[in-house]
Amino acid sequence: MRSYFIYRSSLLTSILLLIILILGSCNATRYLAEDQALVKKVELTGVDKQFKETALTFVQSDIRTNSRLNLALYNTFNTRNGKYRTDKVKAIGEAPHLLDSSLVEISRVQIEKFLATKGFFNGKVKSEIEVKDKHAIIKFVATQGPEFKIRKIEYQIADSAVLAIYEKNRESFSRLREGNRFDSDSLALEREQIYRMMKKNGYFDYVRQYVRFDVDSNLSDSQADLKLFLSNPEGKQAHQVYTINNSQVTIRTSEGKFEGLKADTLQVDSQFRFIDYSGKFNPKPIKKYIFLKKDDIYNIENEELTYDRLYDLNVFRNLKIDYTKASDSTNKLNPRYDISPLKRMSNRIEGEYTFNSGRNGFNIGNTYTNRNLFGGAELLEVKAKYGVLFDATSDRKILDRVFSRDLQLGINLILPKLLVPFRIPDIGRNGMPHTTISSSMQSFDQRSAFRSRVFINSITYDWVETKSKLHSYTPINIEFRKGVLDPVFRDSLLQRGFGLYVKTNDRRFFNLGSQYAFTYNANRLDNYNNFLFFRGAVDLAGNSLGILDKLIKFKRDADGFRTIFGLPYQQYVKTELDIRYYRYFGGDKQLVARLNPGVGLAHGNSDLLTFEKNFFAGGSSGVRAWQARTLGPGNYNRAVLGTDGKADTLRANLRNLDQLGEYKLEGNLEYRFKIVNSFMGAKVKGATFADFGNIWRRKASIENPGGEFKFNQFFNQLAVGVGAGLRFDLNYFVFRLDAGIKVKDPQFNGSDQYVIKYLFNKTEFKDNYASTHRPDVYRFVQYNFGIGMPF
Repeated sequence: MRSYFIYRSSLLTSILLLIILILGSCNATRYLAEDQALVKKVELTGVDKQFKETALTFVQSDIRTNSRLNLALYNTFNTRNGKYRTDKVKAIGEAPHLLDSSLVEISRVQIEKFLATKGFFNGKVKSEIEVKDKHAIIKFVATQGPEFKIRKIEYQIADSAVLAIYEKNRESFSRLREGNRFDSDSLALEREQIYRMMKKNGYFDYVRQYVRFDVDSNLSDSQADLKLFLSNPEGKQAHQVYTINNSQVTIRTSEGKFEGLKADTLQVDSQFRFIDYSGKFNPKPIKKYIFLKKDDIYNIENEELTYDRLYDLNVFRNLKIDYTKASDSTNKLNPRYDISPLKRMSNRIEGEYTFNSGRNGFNIGNTYTNRNLFGGAELLEVKAKYGVLFDATSDRKILDRVFSRDLQLGINLILPKLLVPFRIPDIGRNGMPHTTISSSMQSFDQRSAFRSRVFINSITYDWVETKSKLHSYTPINIEFRKGVLDPVFRDSLLQRGFGLYVKTNDRRFFNLGSQYAFTYNANRLDNYNNFLFFRGAVDLAGNSLGILDKLIKFKRDADGFRTIFGLPYQQYVKTELDIRYYRYFGGDKQLVARLNPGVGLAHGNSDLLTFEKNFFAGGSSGVRAWQARTLGPGNYNRAVLGTDGKADTLRANLRNLDQLGEYKLEGNLEYRFKIVNSFMGAKVKGATFADFGNIWRRKASIENPGGEFKFNQFFNQLAVGVGAGLRFDLNYFVFRLDAGIKVKDPQFNGSDQYVIKYLFNKTEFKDNYASTHRPDVYRFVQYNFGIGMPF
């Protein structure tokens, strides 16, 4: 407990220090000379809303308003004796942005030019500067003038073959339309689309400079005529179309070397010559994902596709494709692939320290990776993870304070193809297919409560139907589980009538199942636009064994359940959906709405779901004001376990075991925005959110009174939390910190559910809660740390 309070005090101290730093930036002017002024505000008026944000980007960065946080950090480390340092300046934070009239004039001219690119050829911008108490306000006042529209579009293309291709494809990509507002971005897009068109149709030597535009804006009625010119190469009558000839693939060592080394050389399909200085690669999988084939017309999309798929093999560090022109022909290209592989073997150690409501501990993990195990870009991963939680409230010796131990071992073999016993069509153009053969073991021990041993073996196929449609199918998932409750704990459960926990945990079983998941638009998650994301998953078990039982009649155990290999087998269906809508508002502003329902039902040879197959609520990606596995089910309140010493022990032993359900519904609404462009190497973004949801039992049970789903009590059984968070974007990963505040807690009754009213007067509330829920502690605010976005 002491470590928890130290952690909390440190966090509060850090927040207080941050506030002091930010407030300190307000006094930055005291470090300035008399003739200097800090830019306090930059305003732009007279520009249409759709152009305003972009127009402001033309304001020179050195006269934009400082980030308060970055300026405060700079002031803290780069001032001395009431002045800014001129020597030994530390690269921390952001130097003050001072008024500079020359930069104001440059910004004014650039905004004016920007308006012209948007069709406001007569647009004018003037600047105004106000200085008071060493603070400067810069105002740009625009007069856009009339909007020029395109009256007529003409194009002049010297090469008749190119003219035919352009006329055939123009409607599919061009944004140039008569009557539209003139926009130079549309011209740039037209030039780029023509470049792509030519490169897709064999014109290897084509460059963007062959296209130019003439714009005549000297017309009445605010109109402009546009003419496109696509010229031929100098001194030639037409553009040359190229076809692919023979290819050479050179594979260096992992250090990038090849000089003076002996190479394995092999000719494949009469068109590919493989020169392997590493001596470790089979040409077959590499050849499969080279899409530049002999006698095909050169197509830049096939080149890009080859880059993508060869990198997707996850065995190459660098890849470069060059071309030489065949000496015996004027229109043949010989592709040359220069490849440097990744190191074949690597090892990664990871660790973390965790806080968990009076429990703290550590996790340490090791991942060994062997790339290209058999020469065909196979990936072998061997993982080991060990975690320990300690009872922070205990004053016993360190080994006697161990609350739980968790050991996980796993091995995955990932093949860059679908390993099936029959012929299938090539499905690699949209994404790399994979077959994953995996085996894992988990050994979990919770002191005086529970032991679990789980063994899982599976084979999974992943493939990409289109760039936005992903499929994952596990036809075989074999699981063996042995769970053992501590005898004293088991007897106490049975005495109280809590047989459900005994059934779900104190048992051995065999599970043979299948799983399938479909994901839509996962490729758009890193983009800012409007789209719908969907993921649906279904988990089935025992159906094939149920059919087989009708034929051969499996033996039954003492409880009447059918068995295989002497163990009862599971039979259930479980499905879960993740539906999100992403709405983009410009800049880095985005709204995400999410709904995450799920249902799990036991049937046939099972009368209930096993513990692992039940749903739980809360956590860093769910209802964030609650810690994972501490919400629900329904209106269940752990006070029903009693208030005596035995109840305290029972409550402690059941922690994270008794709050589960067969039904689940979680929803989130999150607004994301930018705070700072650069803070110690990271882009800092903020988020505000509202979460709701819960889990439910399918039927009333003595173990979870009030936990069953009731349609007429649906709203009263919903938990609601709100909060805010920070996202530190380091480009290669996002570090996330969220703080969720409980608003409505369904474990209470009536108006007492709205616990937010006790937030600032919580001492009496928490004392009352502690007297009925020992050793549980009520937390109004839940902090969540994570890597990556919550959804």
